[in-house]
Amino acid sequence: MVRTEEFRRLATAAVTIAALAAVYYGTARIGLLEQVVVANTVVTPLWPPTGIALSGLLLLGLWTWPASALGTLWIVSYLSPLDFSVLGVIAGNTLAPLCACLMLRRVGFHPALDRLRDGVALVLLGAFAGMLISATFGAGTQVLTGSLPAGAFWRTWVAWWVGDAMGVLIVAPLLFACRTVRRPWDIPVTRWFEAAALLAGTALVSLLTVSSTMSLLFLVFPLIVCAALRFQLTGVAPCVLLVSVVAISAATRRIGPFEGQSLLEAMVNLQALNASMALTALLLSAIITEQIGIRRKIEHVCSELAEVVDRLAPGESGRHWPPNGGTR
Repeated sequence: MVRTEEFRRLATAAVTIAALAAVYYGTARIGLLEQVVVANTVVTPLWPPTGIALSGLLLLGLWTWPASALGTLWIVSYLSPLDFSVLGVIAGNTLAPLCACLMLRRVGFHPALDRLRDGVALVLLGAFAGMLISATFGAGTQVLTGSLPAGAFWRTWVAWWVGDAMGVLIVAPLLFACRTVRRPWDIPVTRWFEAAALLAGTALVSLLTVSSTMSLLFLVFPLIVCAALRFQLTGVAPCVLLVSVVAISAATRRIGPFEGQSLLEAMVNLQALNASMALTALLLSAIITEQIGIRRKIEHVCSELAEVVDRLAPGESGRHWPPNGGTR
């Protein structure tokens, strides 16, 4: 019986790791649809697998780390013949989310992002600090194997790091938000209409701003702020992902506000937009969620206090405060 139970646990773990590796590979293929080439090295402005890997480690456990290694091996074998450099890429792509997860756990990170400190931790530790590892291992291995000229190391390193960091900032919050979504029949119809209108408005404004050569992408920020205020992480995460995808498509094709720009200029402007959106969305939604949580705790304490007053002096909890004639 014990062996059967152990076999079931191992089988469940193996299936979960295989499924995560498949999702890693699938999202990598999607990310590669908008790839750019820096010094003969393929990088993407947004690398979704880093968000998948970090979310799996935080939500399921550290035992899911082989999924990152398998997914990386799978996608690298799709891109080019395997050689020694693949070891550095696999090591970097596996260690980066693993170290990011350990750092976030160390500071008591909540995947619900219900506190301001959680949003700050995800930005600084999960994205900016953690992804230094994958960029260093990836670009460094390319230089050591001769696949990348030493003079192009920093350009490739920055592009690699930014793409991985954006994957954490944009994809991971969306996965965290999925855990908090209530059942459809528990949500009022008016809220569904409001959410649909907000998402449609975000899509429309995004498409209009990238169809013009004027720099009007900042017009999406009022919608991002509105989504954070009204729906917190659940509403703002899809909006950020939508705007990011539209902007990435325009930047890689050098159309709209990115027309006439060099690859470096387009990538700098794009990542400035993505980073600003992600930071605004994460921090604002975390602040609102934290305030809502504090209000609910206060309401709960007040309710308990009213019950105590009712037991000690029946009817007193229903009287107005301050009493008639009292000062306000």
